[in-house]
Amino acid sequence: MNDDSSIPPDDNPTFETIMSALQDGDISTEQGTIRWSSNYTFLVDVVHDGLTFPAVYKPQGGERPLWDFPDGTLCFRERAAFLTSEALGWRLVPPTVLRDGSRGLGSVQFFIDHDPEHHYFTFDASFKPQLMKLALFDAVINNADRKGGHCIADADNRLWGIDHGIAFNAQNKLRTVIWNFAGQPIAADDLRDLAALCEKLDAPDDPYTGQMSQLINGAEMLSLKRRIRLLIDSACYPSPGPGPNYPWPPV
Repeated sequence: MNDDSSIPPDDNPTFETIMSALQDGDISTEQGTIRWSSNYTFLVDVVHDGLTFPAVYKPQGGERPLWDFPDGTLCFRERAAFLTSEALGWRLVPPTVLRDGSRGLGSVQFFIDHDPEHHYFTFDASFKPQLMKLALFDAVINNADRKGGHCIADADNRLWGIDHGIAFNAQNKLRTVIWNFAGQPIAADDLRDLAALCEKLDAPDDPYTGQMSQLINGAEMLSLKRRIRLLIDSACYPSPGPGPNYPWPPV
């Protein structure tokens, strides 16, 4: 994926081209299920205007019920995570849309080509700046499932976060393997991005706020704003609190 709009779509598709294809392309061809997922997850081909690329399709009807998340909302949270990453300007989550597919409504996310054996637990020190950003993002969205395998790197060693179906809960449920930065100061640039996101959430007519209010409930929206304000006020990465703080399995 390339952000340079001058690159032809059939050579290296731009972000805008990918988003258009995800939203309007044909996704009826399933290449198979992704076996390590706890919910029904399918690898599909997206075909649109001569462009074909793989994507991950998670239908709402294939979501496993959870006691602490409303039924049928995981695909909405996948989309909400993408929108939040974009609103922050961090682009940590692959392009993700919410739409109908061959198995009904679900999230459809651009598939990042990666080595599944190369993840958080195998990353070297060069990934630290990107991991700091991802750890802060998880604190914002209250990610309850940041496994090591949910941190992937593309061919350019750019870090991407995937699998955000159990995030944005109104109660504190931050479970992550990335506690390396607990108590450390948040970078000034990141604090400015958090403040800008807070301003968006305080503006009912902001497009981001409008879209988010259709994806998570009112209590979860209020909790999102509260978490961001706490991060800004403390200016530090959160530390593990009481209760489970690590996902299982860790990878």
